Amino acid sequence: MSELFVKRTHFSTSAERLFAWHAEPEALERLIPPWEHSRVISRTGTIRDIGSRVELRARIGPFWQTWISEHTACEEGRMFRDVQIKGPFALWRHTHRFEPDGASACYLEDRVEYALPMGALGAMVAGRFVRRKLDRLFAYRHEVAASAFRARS
Repeated sequence: MSELFVKRTHFSTSAERLFAWHAEPEALERLIPPWEHSRVISRTGTIRDIGSRVELRARIGPFWQTWISEHTACEEGRMFRDVQIKGPFALWRHTHRFEPDGASACYLEDRVEYALPMGALGAMVAGRFVRRKLDRLFAYRHEVAASAFRARS
């Protein structure tokens, strides 16, 4: 049984510019909150390259875990998708959408389809905790992006 998490924010910049900011080589590092205790170990390619991968080391409770994601789709200036190949979730499919709202504004929508390990038991034990963690993580990510564009104005 999978869950759906969606975070949608309006930005005062074009979809193409916001996409390009997310495509910069250090973008993922900028978007990792300081409290997450995660770091990028390796990467191949970019978000534009289907099949490219990112390997993270993430602390999950008292344990360190490897998280490998692979980019499976990209439409320049509009969206990219990554899926978990190895990591803490039974399913993780993250679609980043950049929807134009006129020439100089857009919506960023992060859409995550996920499932916790151990099915219904995993959802019962950790479901609310994971949902709160996703709320906090994506609020941080959207604020970092918004701050970057306020600074550029």
